Amino acid sequence: MQDLDEFTATDAALAQMAATPDPRLKEIADAAVRHLHAFVRDVNLTPAEWLTGIAFLTQVGKACTPVRQEFILLSDVLGVSAVVNALHDKKARELGTQSSLLGPFYREGAPELELGACIARHPSSAQIVLYGQVTDNDGAPLPHALVQVWQTSEHGLYDLQAADHENMDLRANFRCDAEGRYHFRTVRPLGYPIPMDGPVGQMVRAQNRHGFRPAHIHFLIGAEGHRELVTALYFGDDDHIDSDTVFGVSGSLVVTAAEDPKSPVPGLKAVHFDFRLARAVEGEMGRVGADPARLAAE
Repeated sequence: MQDLDEFTATDAALAQMAATPDPRLKEIADAAVRHLHAFVRDVNLTPAEWLTGIAFLTQVGKACTPVRQEFILLSDVLGVSAVVNALHDKKARELGTQSSLLGPFYREGAPELELGACIARHPSSAQIVLYGQVTDNDGAPLPHALVQVWQTSEHGLYDLQAADHENMDLRANFRCDAEGRYHFRTVRPLGYPIPMDGPVGQMVRAQNRHGFRPAHIHFLIGAEGHRELVTALYFGDDDHIDSDTVFGVSGSLVVTAAEDPKSPVPGLKAVHFDFRLARAVEGEMGRVGADPARLAAE
């Protein structure tokens, strides 16, 4: 029997996991143990601090529900989701439109609407139109690509945060036409603070961060034989465009709603954006996140 110290405990843990039959699981678990042990040594973690961390993670788990995914929120505000996205983009055989975060408010089963429809059930501000084309990287149209969209209201809330969250609002699925073109109407979303009433919000406040996301509209786009694109368009005049609390903004995804004579809906300010999808690698999964209801059920 070996008496363990702060260094030999790492070796002992790795030795016990050495027979892990799944090589990828072994690689990930080994690295996690090495980095976690190194973190504990680096900050000279005390028992009281360790218990505080355990209590925090316990509260994060308790905050998860079928309409709220606190662990994804934690990953987002720590920048982990952004790093996973960046690594995923580097693995692409070709890079299409830049990705962004799926976030904790994605929902499966949104209604499929006709092109040109408004995704806001009860808009209380002026509508805008978003339009463009979905193509491959060579500019060839991708007919009937599926475009999923979701966003906050003009008041800065997702439908999942509403009292009647069973009724979907400000989210929809659209099928592009034969030329890969899409367009829909909506309201200008409002930038918003991440949910600050839970353990992640408490952590953000303790770090003296503002906790705000700039106004944006999420997109999840798929077409046969192509890499699923998870991205978002960000409105450049938002006060927090340069300090997104979950690190999702890229310059190529910043847009402006403006008068546009080419818009398919005359009289409304428009955002024109064309999406490029890269070719798929078999078995590839590109979503950093999931429907909270699905994760709660698993």
